[in-house]
Amino acid sequence: MFDTLKSRIFQGEQFIKDIQNAPMREQFRGLPILKNSNCDNCKKCLSVCPTGALNINPLKIDIGKCTFCGACKNICERNAINFSNFYKLTSSKRENLVIDERTTEELFYKTAVEVKKEITSVFSKSLKLRQVSAGGCNGCEMELNAASNVNFDMGRFGIDFVASPRHADGLVITGPITKNMVYALEDCYKAVPDPKIVILCGTCAISGGVYQNSTEIDRSFLEKYKVDLYIPGCPVHPLTFINGILDYIRERK
Repeated sequence: MFDTLKSRIFQGEQFIKDIQNAPMREQFRGLPILKNSNCDNCKKCLSVCPTGALNINPLKIDIGKCTFCGACKNICERNAINFSNFYKLTSSKRENLVIDERTTEELFYKTAVEVKKEITSVFSKSLKLRQVSAGGCNGCEMELNAASNVNFDMGRFGIDFVASPRHADGLVITGPITKNMVYALEDCYKAVPDPKIVILCGTCAISGGVYQNSTEIDRSFLEKYKVDLYIPGCPVHPLTFINGILDYIRERK
Protein backbone atom coordinates (compact mmCIF):
# COMPACT_ATOMS: atom_id res chain seq x y z
CA MET A 1 0.00 0.00 0.00
CA PHE A 2 2.82 2.40 0.90
CA ASP A 3 4.63 1.64 -2.38
CA THR A 4 1.42 2.32 -4.33
CA LEU A 5 0.94 5.71 -2.66
CA LYS A 6 4.60 6.59 -3.20
CA SER A 7 4.32 5.68 -6.88
CA ARG A 8 1.16 7.81 -7.24
CA ILE A 9 2.90 10.83 -5.69
CA PHE A 10 5.97 10.31 -7.87
CA GLN A 11 3.92 10.09 -11.09
CA GLY A 12 1.84 13.16 -10.28
CA GLU A 13 -1.32 14.06 -12.21
CA GLN A 14 -1.08 12.54 -15.67
CA PHE A 15 -4.27 13.99 -17.12
CA ILE A 16 -4.41 17.33 -18.94
CA LYS A 17 -6.08 19.68 -16.47
CA ASP A 18 -7.25 22.37 -18.89
CA ILE A 19 -8.20 20.35 -21.96
CA GLN A 20 -9.70 23.37 -23.76
CA ASN A 21 -6.48 25.37 -23.56
CA ALA A 22 -3.95 22.56 -23.77
CA PRO A 23 -0.75 23.37 -25.70
CA MET A 24 0.00 21.52 -28.92
CA ARG A 25 3.48 20.55 -30.10
CA GLU A 26 4.91 22.89 -32.73
CA GLN A 27 5.27 20.15 -35.36
CA PHE A 28 1.51 19.50 -35.44
CA ARG A 29 -0.12 20.54 -38.74
CA GLY A 30 -3.39 22.25 -37.96
CA LEU A 31 -5.21 25.22 -39.47
CA PRO A 32 -3.63 26.32 -42.79
CA ILE A 33 -2.16 29.81 -43.12
CA LEU A 34 -2.44 31.03 -46.71
CA LYS A 35 -0.91 34.06 -48.43
CA ASN A 36 -2.60 34.49 -51.77
CA SER A 37 -0.34 37.42 -52.66
CA ASN A 38 2.66 35.06 -52.57
CA CYS A 39 1.07 32.56 -54.96
CA ASP A 40 2.23 32.80 -58.60
CA ASN A 41 -0.22 30.10 -59.83
CA CYS A 42 2.56 27.65 -60.62
CA LYS A 43 0.19 24.77 -59.77
CA LYS A 44 2.95 22.66 -58.23
CA CYS A 45 0.89 22.28 -55.06
CA LEU A 46 -2.04 20.94 -57.07
CA SER A 47 0.12 18.23 -58.58
CA VAL A 48 1.25 16.83 -55.22
CA CYS A 49 -2.04 17.02 -53.27
CA PRO A 50 -3.32 13.42 -52.93
CA THR A 51 -6.97 14.38 -52.39
CA GLY A 52 -7.56 17.51 -54.49
CA ALA A 53 -7.98 19.63 -51.39
CA LEU A 54 -6.34 22.69 -52.94
CA ASN A 55 -7.60 25.42 -55.23
CA ILE A 56 -5.65 28.37 -56.55
CA ASN A 57 -6.60 31.84 -57.78
CA PRO A 58 -7.61 32.46 -55.06
CA LEU A 59 -5.70 30.02 -52.89
CA LYS A 60 -7.94 27.77 -50.77
CA ILE A 61 -7.59 24.52 -48.85
CA ASP A 62 -10.51 22.26 -47.96
CA ILE A 63 -9.48 20.75 -44.62
CA GLY A 64 -12.34 18.27 -45.01
CA LYS A 65 -10.30 16.77 -47.87
CA CYS A 66 -6.81 17.63 -46.62
CA THR A 67 -4.67 14.81 -45.19
CA PHE A 68 -2.32 17.37 -43.59
CA CYS A 69 0.60 15.61 -45.27
CA GLY A 70 2.43 18.91 -45.80
CA ALA A 71 3.41 18.13 -49.41
CA CYS A 72 1.92 21.42 -50.65
CA LYS A 73 3.88 23.44 -48.10
CA ASN A 74 7.10 21.63 -48.92
CA ILE A 75 6.85 22.17 -52.67
CA CYS A 76 5.76 25.82 -52.50
CA GLU A 77 8.85 27.97 -53.11
CA ARG A 78 7.07 31.25 -52.39
CA ASN A 79 5.90 30.44 -48.84
CA ALA A 80 2.24 30.82 -49.82
CA ILE A 81 1.14 27.75 -47.81
CA ASN A 82 1.89 27.06 -44.17
CA PHE A 83 0.22 25.24 -41.30
CA SER A 84 -0.22 26.50 -37.76
CA ASN A 85 -0.49 24.11 -34.81
CA PHE A 86 -4.05 25.30 -34.07
CA TYR A 87 -6.02 22.10 -33.46
CA LYS A 88 -9.61 23.30 -32.87
CA LEU A 89 -10.73 22.47 -36.39
CA THR A 90 -14.29 21.21 -35.82
CA SER A 91 -17.24 22.70 -37.70
CA SER A 92 -20.98 22.19 -37.68
CA LYS A 93 -21.14 23.25 -41.35
CA ARG A 94 -19.27 21.57 -44.18
CA GLU A 95 -18.59 24.85 -46.04
CA ASN A 96 -16.69 26.26 -43.06
CA LEU A 97 -13.91 23.76 -43.68
CA VAL A 98 -12.81 25.59 -46.82
CA ILE A 99 -9.96 27.83 -45.64
CA ASP A 100 -8.73 30.92 -47.50
CA GLU A 101 -6.37 33.82 -46.83
CA ARG A 102 -8.90 35.63 -44.65
CA THR A 103 -9.34 32.72 -42.24
CA THR A 104 -7.61 33.27 -38.91
CA GLU A 105 -7.56 31.02 -35.87
CA GLU A 106 -9.81 33.41 -33.95
CA LEU A 107 -12.28 33.83 -36.80
CA PHE A 108 -12.50 30.11 -37.50
CA TYR A 109 -13.00 29.22 -33.85
CA LYS A 110 -15.74 31.82 -33.39
CA THR A 111 -17.77 30.87 -36.45
CA ALA A 112 -17.14 27.18 -37.20
CA VAL A 113 -19.30 25.54 -34.50
CA GLU A 114 -22.86 26.71 -34.04
CA VAL A 115 -24.00 26.13 -30.48
CA LYS A 116 -27.72 25.36 -30.22
CA LYS A 117 -29.69 25.58 -26.99
CA GLU A 118 -31.61 22.38 -27.74
CA ILE A 119 -28.31 20.50 -28.09
CA THR A 120 -26.81 21.87 -24.87
CA SER A 121 -30.00 21.21 -22.92
CA VAL A 122 -30.09 17.54 -23.93
CA PHE A 123 -26.43 16.52 -24.22
CA SER A 124 -24.32 18.95 -22.16
CA LYS A 125 -24.13 16.76 -19.04
CA SER A 126 -23.81 13.37 -20.72
CA LEU A 127 -23.09 12.25 -24.27
CA LYS A 128 -22.79 8.57 -25.15
CA LEU A 129 -21.48 7.77 -28.63
CA ARG A 130 -21.33 4.64 -30.78
CA GLN A 131 -18.28 4.65 -33.03
CA VAL A 132 -18.56 2.96 -36.43
CA SER A 133 -15.47 2.22 -38.52
CA ALA A 134 -16.92 2.34 -42.02
CA GLY A 135 -13.87 1.04 -43.88
CA GLY A 136 -11.25 3.11 -42.07
CA CYS A 137 -7.51 2.42 -41.89
CA ASN A 138 -7.71 2.33 -38.06
CA GLY A 139 -5.75 5.57 -37.65
CA CYS A 140 -8.70 7.68 -36.48
CA GLU A 141 -10.01 4.74 -34.50
CA MET A 142 -6.79 4.51 -32.49
CA GLU A 143 -6.84 8.25 -31.78
CA LEU A 144 -10.45 8.04 -30.61
CA ASN A 145 -9.44 5.24 -28.25
CA ALA A 146 -6.70 7.52 -26.92
CA ALA A 147 -9.30 10.20 -26.15
CA SER A 148 -10.48 7.99 -23.28
CA ASN A 149 -7.05 7.25 -21.82
CA VAL A 150 -5.64 8.70 -18.59
CA ASN A 151 -3.98 11.59 -20.45
CA PHE A 152 -7.02 13.06 -22.22
CA ASP A 153 -9.76 11.42 -20.11
CA MET A 154 -12.81 12.70 -21.99
CA GLY A 155 -15.01 10.64 -19.65
CA ARG A 156 -14.67 13.37 -17.01
CA PHE A 157 -16.81 15.57 -19.29
CA GLY A 158 -19.52 12.94 -19.54
CA ILE A 159 -18.44 11.89 -23.05
CA ASP A 160 -18.05 8.14 -23.53
CA PHE A 161 -18.08 5.50 -26.26
CA VAL A 162 -20.58 2.71 -25.70
CA ALA A 163 -20.78 -0.79 -27.12
CA SER A 164 -24.44 -0.75 -28.13
CA PRO A 165 -26.22 1.82 -30.32
CA ARG A 166 -29.24 1.35 -28.05
CA HIS A 167 -27.27 3.07 -25.29
CA ALA A 168 -25.97 5.87 -27.53
CA ASP A 169 -26.96 9.48 -28.18
CA GLY A 170 -25.27 9.57 -31.55
CA LEU A 171 -22.86 8.06 -34.06
CA VAL A 172 -19.21 8.81 -34.70
CA ILE A 173 -18.34 7.65 -38.21
CA THR A 174 -14.77 7.05 -39.34
CA GLY A 175 -13.64 5.77 -42.73
CA PRO A 176 -14.88 6.58 -46.25
CA ILE A 177 -17.99 4.31 -45.97
CA THR A 178 -17.34 1.26 -48.09
CA LYS A 179 -20.08 -0.70 -49.83
CA ASN A 180 -19.86 -3.59 -47.38
CA MET A 181 -20.44 -1.20 -44.45
CA VAL A 182 -23.49 0.63 -45.82
CA TYR A 183 -26.11 -1.72 -44.38
CA ALA A 184 -24.34 -2.06 -41.02
CA LEU A 185 -23.96 1.72 -40.69
CA GLU A 186 -27.61 2.42 -41.46
CA ASP A 187 -28.73 -0.39 -39.17
CA CYS A 188 -26.64 1.12 -36.37
CA TYR A 189 -28.04 4.60 -37.06
CA LYS A 190 -31.62 3.38 -36.84
CA ALA A 191 -30.87 1.58 -33.56
CA VAL A 192 -29.79 4.82 -31.88
CA PRO A 193 -32.79 6.40 -30.08
CA ASP A 194 -33.99 9.89 -31.03
CA PRO A 195 -32.87 12.61 -30.60
CA LYS A 196 -29.43 11.73 -31.95
CA ILE A 197 -26.46 13.36 -33.59
CA VAL A 198 -24.14 12.25 -36.39
CA ILE A 199 -20.43 13.11 -36.32
CA LEU A 200 -18.03 12.59 -39.22
CA CYS A 201 -14.55 12.09 -37.84
CA GLY A 202 -11.51 12.31 -40.09
CA THR A 203 -10.80 13.19 -43.70
CA CYS A 204 -12.06 9.86 -45.06
CA ALA A 205 -15.42 10.21 -43.34
CA ILE A 206 -15.89 13.85 -44.36
CA SER A 207 -14.92 13.62 -48.02
CA GLY A 208 -13.73 10.10 -48.83
CA GLY A 209 -10.12 11.23 -48.52
CA VAL A 210 -7.66 9.32 -50.69
CA TYR A 211 -10.44 6.81 -51.44
CA GLN A 212 -12.96 9.34 -52.77
CA ASN A 213 -12.79 8.05 -56.36
CA SER A 214 -12.89 4.37 -55.45
CA THR A 215 -15.66 2.25 -56.95
CA GLU A 216 -15.95 0.43 -53.61
CA ILE A 217 -17.22 3.55 -51.83
CA ASP A 218 -20.93 4.17 -51.23
CA ARG A 219 -21.65 7.45 -49.41
CA SER A 220 -25.41 7.47 -49.97
CA PHE A 221 -25.91 7.36 -46.19
CA LEU A 222 -24.75 10.99 -46.00
CA GLU A 223 -27.34 12.03 -48.58
CA LYS A 224 -30.18 10.59 -46.49
CA TYR A 225 -29.22 11.70 -43.00
CA LYS A 226 -28.16 15.04 -41.55
CA VAL A 227 -24.59 15.42 -40.34
CA ASP A 228 -24.26 17.54 -37.21
CA LEU A 229 -20.51 17.83 -36.80
CA TYR A 230 -17.40 17.58 -38.99
CA ILE A 231 -14.07 16.90 -37.26
CA PRO A 232 -11.10 17.05 -39.69
CA GLY A 233 -7.79 15.26 -39.35
CA CYS A 234 -5.79 12.39 -40.80
CA PRO A 235 -5.93 11.00 -38.21
CA VAL A 236 -7.96 13.18 -35.86
CA HIS A 237 -6.04 14.27 -32.78
CA PRO A 238 -7.75 13.53 -29.43
CA LEU A 239 -7.58 17.23 -28.50
CA THR A 240 -9.34 18.12 -31.76
CA PHE A 241 -12.05 15.56 -31.11
CA ILE A 242 -12.69 16.37 -27.45
CA ASN A 243 -12.70 20.14 -27.95
CA GLY A 244 -14.96 19.82 -30.98
CA ILE A 245 -17.52 17.83 -28.99
CA LEU A 246 -17.34 20.21 -26.02
CA ASP A 247 -17.81 23.24 -28.26
CA TYR A 248 -20.89 21.63 -29.76
CA ILE A 249 -22.68 20.47 -26.62
CA ARG A 250 -21.79 23.30 -24.24
CA GLU A 251 -22.13 27.05 -24.35
CA ARG A 252 -18.74 28.72 -24.49
CA LYS A 253 -17.78 30.84 -21.53
